[in-house]
Amino acid sequence: MNPLNLFLPCAAGVEDYLADEVQRITAQPLAFKTRGGVGVQASWREAMRLNLHSRLSQRVLVQLWHGGYRNEQDLYQAASAVAWEAWFTPAQTIKVEITAQHSPLTSLNFAALKIKDALCDRFRTTCGARPSVNTTWPDVRIHAHLGTDQLTLYIDTSGEPLFKRGWRQDTGDAPLKETLAAALIAACGWNGAQAQTLEQIEPLVDPCCGSGTLLIEAAQIALRIAPGLQRRFAFEQLLPFQPHVWNALQDEAIRQQRAWPAGHGPIVFGSDVSHRMVDFAQRNAERAGVAQAILLRGGDALQRLPPCPRAGLLLLNPPYGQRLAAAGVAGQRAHERAQTSARESAQMADGGDADAFFEQLAAHWKSHYAGWTAWVLTPDLKLPGKMRLKETRRVPLWNGPIECRLFRFDLTARRSPAAAQSASH
Repeated sequence: MNPLNLFLPCAAGVEDYLADEVQRITAQPLAFKTRGGVGVQASWREAMRLNLHSRLSQRVLVQLWHGGYRNEQDLYQAASAVAWEAWFTPAQTIKVEITAQHSPLTSLNFAALKIKDALCDRFRTTCGARPSVNTTWPDVRIHAHLGTDQLTLYIDTSGEPLFKRGWRQDTGDAPLKETLAAALIAACGWNGAQAQTLEQIEPLVDPCCGSGTLLIEAAQIALRIAPGLQRRFAFEQLLPFQPHVWNALQDEAIRQQRAWPAGHGPIVFGSDVSHRMVDFAQRNAERAGVAQAILLRGGDALQRLPPCPRAGLLLLNPPYGQRLAAAGVAGQRAHERAQTSARESAQMADGGDADAFFEQLAAHWKSHYAGWTAWVLTPDLKLPGKMRLKETRRVPLWNGPIECRLFRFDLTARRSPAAAQSASH
């Protein structure tokens, strides 16, 4: 098969990290990088390898057509020109998904219908039968993107989005997506993947760990466990699929895993005020194959002390809004108030007890985590002021539809009142 034009979409703000990841996995130069994804020319084998190893992309799409359009009939002609029969059979079910940016067409549903009709008409002409539509669990997903005057048609090799690794079965409210957790780890420069030995890995702590997504992603990165080993992919339903090639890629990934020494202590640490969430995180870690690398404890973020003598990274997506109940002492009070009415909940999320929690958290860190580096993902651009900390870096990232910043704080010890008074003279 000739080299394929692949497009890997990702969350806004993750493009640079995804570009590095794609080049590392494929050893190919990027074709392009745009807002929300990267493109690369690579083989079918590399498309499967990307599905298996990518932690940052949402899916791996093969571009089958790109060109101009003006109306729905142009969409029909474009879809008619694609050799769909080289990719799947009429016995398989399909779904056409469409996105648009500044498209002049008035109905995306009608646009998707025209593409589906063209595909089915081509199958009827070439094969004497047409595929059926299944909008819930299709065998084959077709993606169409409409720009102002350009149409791109893709076939999806992933199926379910790549953040669905297969191990997270226990979750709480508003869980962090695995792809975003991996992006946070990439952005903060944690050395789990690059360290030659487990002893060289920086300690990583999430004091608001929830169901453990950040910790499990970090532990899998450190142990070099491919994120796609526990799931199935849409490419297994496509005609170019060769089971022996896929089995070889899986075997290669297993051989690349870092062995866990008997009796070795954990390398990442997490806690949560909800013991129920800690139980969830423990079960998820066991399914992900990294339970031995993670130490989980119940406890308030405002009270947990460093879990090891060596300074490292604090990395967290702290509770805000509806998630404040997981925050600890201040967050619990806020959550209790939030139960009274939606109005109070909205007011609470913007200030008051939320501000008190972050101010107390910063004071706790200054007292007990001197020498550590804290990275905090938040939609609140004023968070550094509320914590009375000066950020040394801010990274724009999106948590779904929410624009956030990942703030870096270099923590130093609190000065005693006597020292502060002495410094003022």
